[in-house]
Parts: sequence; structure tokens; C-alpha cells
Amino acid sequence: MAYRPGSDKVLLLTVGLLTALGLVMVYSASSVHASATHGESSYFFLRQLISAGIGFAVLLGLMRVDYHVFQKSRVLKIIMVAGAAALVFVMFQPTVNGAHRWFFIKGISVQPSEFAKLGVLIYIAWFMHHYEKEINNPDRIVAISAAVVIFAGLIGVEPDLGQASTLCLIAAILLIMAGLAWRYIAGAVLFAIVFGPMIFYFLVYKVEYRWKRVLAFIYPETDLAGAAWQINQSFIAIGSGGFMGLGLGDGRQKLYFLPESSTDFIFAIICEELGLIGAALVVAAFLLIFYRGMKIAMKSHDRFGFYLGVGITLMVTLQGLINISMVLGMLPTKGIALPFMSQGGSSLLMNLAAIGILLNLSHQNTTAEAVK
Repeated sequence: MAYRPGSDKVLLLTVGLLTALGLVMVYSASSVHASATHGESSYFFLRQLISAGIGFAVLLGLMRVDYHVFQKSRVLKIIMVAGAAALVFVMFQPTVNGAHRWFFIKGISVQPSEFAKLGVLIYIAWFMHHYEKEINNPDRIVAISAAVVIFAGLIGVEPDLGQASTLCLIAAILLIMAGLAWRYIAGAVLFAIVFGPMIFYFLVYKVEYRWKRVLAFIYPETDLAGAAWQINQSFIAIGSGGFMGLGLGDGRQKLYFLPESSTDFIFAIICEELGLIGAALVVAAFLLIFYRGMKIAMKSHDRFGFYLGVGITLMVTLQGLINISMVLGMLPTKGIALPFMSQGGSSLLMNLAAIGILLNLSHQNTTAEAVK
């Protein structure tokens, strides 16, 4: 199965290069820990490599599947029911770091929230396509809001407040793009002003580890051995890299100083080993993905393709922006991976699958233009 003519070559190449660099950085960041815990320096790298191989097979497959198939009622129902069932069932799985986020099947972990998130975006695109002219009908707003809140709620109780919030943000952006009336936007703002402090109190202030992360974000110089340890070690890694970096594989913070160095904080290791140049290239790659993705969406010949393209583009690039901002201390620490680069098979597979759908949309656009 090979590249399909008409698909966006720049987007495919950019994602391929990010994934390849991610594999290299996962090995660099995890090799010491892998040797100590599994007796094999390439343990995590090989698992990520397998995920990348499967992910690109899925990407190439979805590139050749007409994205309109996701509009079919039966397909959409299967996606939504399977996603909801997986999010419910995962709550009965063993906890890891206090969270029910993974299924464990013969040593392989699967994070259903990653796949459910893409499923919800497909549903939102279908809903917007069918009811765009009725989007300000209260019944329609209640219907789409209920679907998003249910899935975001299921993800949030894992708990994964970051992913849940990101999903709600993307849904809100798509609603506004669909022409949501200002009275509803003003109502949402008023709701946030009135009830926001109460929500923050119960979901953040009353949850000890989240409140400590907020304090570490505001006062990173305090509790250096506790909640602020990780962000300060991230700052050290970033500062140590300078302009050119210490060299690939020569970073020091991965030597048990920076927790999650191959997962949520892999961008800090990139800064340390590849310097400002490497970090800037990664940021530029995500900006290029945003540009190409939005360009594909804007050229779509139907509204389903438009909303699906925008949703996928935002899902990938917003997550990247949030992760990078977190690593740089611009947002509180949160367990959100850097797409295509952080260690984690479910995230990598889901993002590559999403890009496969986007590439098919690009192909369909080119085919439609050729027919004209």
C-alpha cells in the first residue's frame, strides 16, 4: 500500500519526519530507564516503533478510504457506542498513578480516551453538516452539548481533566464556526463568570494534586522537591540546551532528574539535546500541520469534510501547543502528550489515524477539482 496521488505530500512528509524524530528522542530519553527496569535499553523504543509501524499502516489505509463513510448512520453508531462503552469499561480496570485510563491486554496498554476523542469529533462534524442551518435551535444546541458533555465527563472522571477540557474547547470552536448566535456565546461567558469559580473550587482546589500543580505553576521556585520538581527540571533541561543543544543522546536530565522525560516532557529533552534550533523546528512543524490542515478543510467540497478537517487539525495542533506550553511553564503541568513524539502507542496510533483521514479529504478535494 503506497502513497495515494492527490493527498497532501507536505502534510504526510511533515508528520513522517516528526514521528521519526519522536522515535529517536524516545530512545534517547528512555534508554537509561529501560535498561534499569527491563534490562534492555531499547525496550520502550521498540514498543513505540511497533506502534509507529501499525499507525502508518492505518494512516495509509484510511488515506484510501473515502471519508464520507464516517457519515453513514451504522458506522457512526458503532463509533459512538464503542467509544462510550470503552470509556465506561476502563473505569473497572486497575489504576495506574491513581487513574483508570488504560486497558491491559497481554502486556499491551490501550488508552480508549484517545480513540473516543476522534470518534466524538467525527460525530460533531456529522452533526454540524446535518444541522448547520438549525444550529441556533435550542434543541440542537442541547443535543450536541449533551453528546460532548457525556464523553468529556467520562474522560474527566478517569480522571483526565486536560483531555476533557481540550475536547470541550474544540467543540466550542466548531460551534462558533458553524454560526452560533452571540446570545449563546454571551450566555456561556456569563455561565463561566458565575459558576466558573465553583467549578474551579471542586475540580481543582479541592483536588490536592491539581491544586499543587497550580501553585507550582504560579510559584515554581517553591516546593522544589515536591510539586515544582518536574517543571524546574524541565527549565534546567531547556536552559542547558542553549542554541545548539548538548548533542543527541548527551542530555543529562533524563538520568532520573526529569520524570516523564520520554512522555509528557519529551519536548524538554528535545530542547536540551537539540537546542533552540531543534525546538524551533518542532514548533514550525506543528504550525505547518495547522496551515496544511486548515487549507485542506477550507477546500472541502462539503460541510462534513470542512468540519472534520478543522476538528482533526485542531485536535492535533492544540494538543501540541498545550504540551509545549506546559513544558515551557506557560501552563500548569498536565498529562497531555506531544503528538507523534511522546512515548505512548495509543496517542501515536490515534493521531496517525486522524492524519490518514485528513489526507483522504485532501485526495477527495483534488479529485473533485480535477472533475471540474
